[in-house]
Amino acid sequence: MGENGAGKSTIMNVATAVYAADAGEVIVDGRDVPLRGPADAMAAGLGMVHQHFRLVGSFTVAENVALSLRGAGQKVSVAEAARLLGARAAELGFRLDPAARVDDLSIAERQRAEILKVLLLGAGILILDEPTAVLTAEEAQALLSLVRRLAGEGRAVVLITHKMREVAAYSDRITVMRQGRTVLDAAPAQGLAMDEVARLAVGEIPAAAPRVAARPGAPLLSIAGLSARRGDGSRALDGLALELAEGEVLGIAGVGGNGQSELVELLSGLRRPEAGTIRLGGTDLIAASPAARRAAGLRVVPADRFDSAMAPGLTLAENLALTGIASGRFGGRWLVDGRKMRREAERLIADHEVRGGGPTTPVSLLSGGNAQKLLLAREVSDGARLLVAHSPSRGLDLRATRAVHGAIAEGVARGMACLLISEDLEEIMSLSTRVCVINNGRLSAPMPASEVTPDRLGALLVGHA
Repeated sequence: MGENGAGKSTIMNVATAVYAADAGEVIVDGRDVPLRGPADAMAAGLGMVHQHFRLVGSFTVAENVALSLRGAGQKVSVAEAARLLGARAAELGFRLDPAARVDDLSIAERQRAEILKVLLLGAGILILDEPTAVLTAEEAQALLSLVRRLAGEGRAVVLITHKMREVAAYSDRITVMRQGRTVLDAAPAQGLAMDEVARLAVGEIPAAAPRVAARPGAPLLSIAGLSARRGDGSRALDGLALELAEGEVLGIAGVGGNGQSELVELLSGLRRPEAGTIRLGGTDLIAASPAARRAAGLRVVPADRFDSAMAPGLTLAENLALTGIASGRFGGRWLVDGRKMRREAERLIADHEVRGGGPTTPVSLLSGGNAQKLLLAREVSDGARLLVAHSPSRGLDLRATRAVHGAIAEGVARGMACLLISEDLEEIMSLSTRVCVINNGRLSAPMPASEVTPDRLGALLVGHA
């Protein structure tokens, strides 16, 4: 347990030789293990499912697994990898097509592929970094039940999570980290008060962002008859329609893989529809470029911030300036004003309480929560009229989640509209002014947030088509 940036993922990356330690040792089965790289860690039985995925997008799931198994010295064909995947997926209760191309999978499906890959590599010590962040309650329960079975069979499992109920229900011992130090060392979970764990992890718990008031203004976003197909030809969206007004949050709940990713790509201009219209403030966006959509006031926070919204090799200042360089905001086309970029970055970093680095820090060194706050600082800045936020709090701790929700609420209070797409029902219910459910590429009729209950949403998730 621990806040974003406490060092949880870092220490596990050291244990699996993704990072080199400055000092210390890794002891497995009573002996100091020399770790020259991830292959040494896997040979020692250490396997990690990272929060940000290690998959080849242009390969199928089976090809990714075959690649990993071959890298570990196993002569496995793609067909054999597909068979192994199918068997283990059935055991987990996951729905995953081994022949599907990774680029065509939802975030939740990619997470399942990562979990299956590491299990098939035979990890005896399994490290899971926020493994349930993008899973439904039923999928998370199935995975965590498997974790208990694996522990019962003699494997060791390290579970990095921000979800207290998972810690309370599935952990044997709990370690809490804060600002790079261990503040609770492997305490027995039985009898340990979770409020004490929370206090050790985050100190004073920040207040929740106030619910967005239902005061919609002028109509802003209009979508009608929107249809699209995935790369394999299957239908992703089927005649989808919605209306969204200024000062409103429309929440779209749904299990991953029901068209959410395709909808975000269509809105951002990364995918062309088969049919339908998208209008923002009366402007037709169907043929508009991503740059033109941004100029019209459209902003996007994708589900995978590092893969789709940031350049990990660039600094915080450069990432914050990326979307403003073309407009001449930081100088001419060929000469960029670095000082102005850094001054702007210092202001945004302070205003949004981004911790873990300054303007010249590579963004890849930020924790997930601080990276998300940085992204929102850029996207909810000048000229934002519509924010499309896809799973904005995925993998974030309580403090970072509330900071992200607060930034969205503040933008909406200023008149911005937000299309919130999330598999987290608590997030949907806490932020939305109206809520609908997506299933098989279709939307249910929206209902006021005051009428939404978990039971009603759950019924729509399984019954709406």
